[in-house]
Amino acid sequence: MRTAMSAPFGRCPALLVLGLLAAADCRFPPLEQLRPAASERAQAAAVSALLQRLLGNRSAEFAVSVNRSLSTDSLDVCELRSGRNHRIIATGSSGVAAASGIYNYLKYFCNCHVSWSGDQLEVPSPLPALSGVLRINTPHRFRYYQNVCTVSYSSVWWDWPRWEREIDWMALNGINLPLAFTGQEALWQEVYRSLGLNQSDIEEFFSGPAFLAWNRMANMYKFGGPLPQSWHVNQLRLQFKILERMRSFGMIPVLPAFSGNVPKGILKLHPEANVTRLGPWAHFNCSFSCSYVLDPRDPLFLQIGSLYLSQVVKQFGTDHIYNTDTFNEMTPPSSDPVYLSAISRSVFASMTAVDPEAVWLMQGWLFFSDAAFWKPPQIRALLHGVPLGRMIVLDLFAETEPVFSYTESFYGQPFIWCMLHNFGGNNGFFGTVESINSGPFKALSLKNSTMVGIGMTPEGIEQNPVIYELMSELAWRKEPVNLTKWVSLYTVRRYGSMHESLSAAWKLLFGSVYNCTVPHYKNHNHSPLVRRPSFNMNTDLWYDPADLFEAWRLFMEAAPSLMSKETFRYDLVDVTRQVLQDLATYFYQDIRDAFHSKKMPELLTSGGVLVYDLLPELNRLLNSERNFLLGSWLEQAQSFALDEPEAQLYDMNARNQLTLWGPSGEILDYANKEWGGLMEDYYAQRWSLFVQMLVECLNSGLPFKQDTFNQAVFQVEKGFISNGRKYSTKPQGDTYEIAHRIFLKYYPQALKRL
Repeated sequence: MRTAMSAPFGRCPALLVLGLLAAADCRFPPLEQLRPAASERAQAAAVSALLQRLLGNRSAEFAVSVNRSLSTDSLDVCELRSGRNHRIIATGSSGVAAASGIYNYLKYFCNCHVSWSGDQLEVPSPLPALSGVLRINTPHRFRYYQNVCTVSYSSVWWDWPRWEREIDWMALNGINLPLAFTGQEALWQEVYRSLGLNQSDIEEFFSGPAFLAWNRMANMYKFGGPLPQSWHVNQLRLQFKILERMRSFGMIPVLPAFSGNVPKGILKLHPEANVTRLGPWAHFNCSFSCSYVLDPRDPLFLQIGSLYLSQVVKQFGTDHIYNTDTFNEMTPPSSDPVYLSAISRSVFASMTAVDPEAVWLMQGWLFFSDAAFWKPPQIRALLHGVPLGRMIVLDLFAETEPVFSYTESFYGQPFIWCMLHNFGGNNGFFGTVESINSGPFKALSLKNSTMVGIGMTPEGIEQNPVIYELMSELAWRKEPVNLTKWVSLYTVRRYGSMHESLSAAWKLLFGSVYNCTVPHYKNHNHSPLVRRPSFNMNTDLWYDPADLFEAWRLFMEAAPSLMSKETFRYDLVDVTRQVLQDLATYFYQDIRDAFHSKKMPELLTSGGVLVYDLLPELNRLLNSERNFLLGSWLEQAQSFALDEPEAQLYDMNARNQLTLWGPSGEILDYANKEWGGLMEDYYAQRWSLFVQMLVECLNSGLPFKQDTFNQAVFQVEKGFISNGRKYSTKPQGDTYEIAHRIFLKYYPQALKRL
């Protein structure tokens, strides 16, 4: 006889609570064939291997099995119980279900934690016993992960060990529908060669590694290239490993398909083709943007799209789901619904010509980013060009700008409620915890909801780990969590024990900086610290800095006994970094006011403190923690190189993306990072020049001219990209010593600003 016990996630009777979603799945029979390819035994073996990597010899204390029949409605479930000799026996309906069920046990019974910024794995011995069966299940058929930009902002330089770690993280956090975009250019190269393009045509088309996401979306080409052949070989090798590992857990990888973006050389071979040259994207000129897009109704579209997808399926296998995005941040040439419906019908036809079971996964970003164009008739037309259930729409920014709510659940197409959260992979505390805690549940309960999943779609990762743990956990909940209680428990497992001061600190953070409620707010880090100086900088905050400063004090209070824990060191650096970011804004305001009031002593004081103390101290702090090192990013980039020219190419890509984002600052500071080395040689140099020019202007009585400054600072920015300096890949200095010194100096100043 089996007894059920109360789980931290709550029990979720499938027929009662999950009836809505089961009904939704029944309405979309094509989604039923999206199933794990690996056998039950292979999935169980993959989870056991994950536990070995995570827990070493302690992994033998877990017995893992996979039994598809555990789920009767295609919704993942895991059951855990205690066995002999203190073993925990876990059975999941998939490998992902088993892994995430075990992680739930590790979190809530063992106070353990796994994150991008370190693990806390002090597992009790023996393992805590379960008095009955702990049953954990999800109301969501799919748990999606990644944005098409994540591959450039975060994972572009990853080797296999880093990918292995990330796929383990995905499994532990319940991800079963991940994007798998690595290595696709190698296949495109073969397709274009087979069509008759020469190598120079192809090299003119591909951008450099750090900009491939936007090359794939027809936003830009060529910049940062050409791609070396060794790049194709390396990425292809990685993709084979990535796909094998994802599938071994029972994940369903999403593979790329053709959107119509073609090299200019196609026009030489097919002058009759219906190709449109787009206008400039962002602030790029037509040297690197104004891409060529083949009309999906042109017969050549079906030919190229089928050739490519055939290569994808041949090389990568298939799980029958493909992503491509038409009109991403580009306005279609016609708003005629008949035209838009024909476009999506043709794109889908290029998939089904190769894979009759194809399902198209589409980012719904275009409906938000170009809302002036995409009115209900246009949205409906594009979506209805594909049979219902053969397309899944990612409501990409649903926590802030939900599209499902004004499109009657995407006019019948299934959709996934996604949290975008981060733009450009910026550092900086941010979250919308109230929104993500309630939004998915409201969306699922709407009348005639077509929601079939929940997703995380950040442009860049490895920041704000608390938000991603909360979001991934919500996928296994039947109702919103008590945020105060949840973050208190998070604190215990993040650091391994209860600390009242840290629990209080995290409650303050969750109620302020992590709870942005400003309508339509986009989390681009606009702090003056990481933006090119001017007199028109954004200094707005969505939170009361008093809460941040008090949380900082509480962190410092707890610090002496916790510095041996990487999770704590990371958080101490991160909270201090956020405080100094805010203080930099105050000093900027002082500098601006002193200049306008022509008060030289105040200008020299504020500018001097910022340039000669605060920024150097911040740089020292960042250099003391391995997760905040520019050197690591650059070393990873250069590790792909076979020779010096390749190393220089990758180094330029890595540096440019963080700073100018284009040859002339076309998307300046969009992907800004607060990293040791970058703070010293890029941000601090700009602020130094700004203060210096303001002092000269006051001395000479001449007005400050932004254009003159921009020309001068551009040389500084370009100089950083080409400086050739090697930055440390190992932490330097004592984190506590540095943070404590900063606290003693700047905490009193912070309080005075309130």
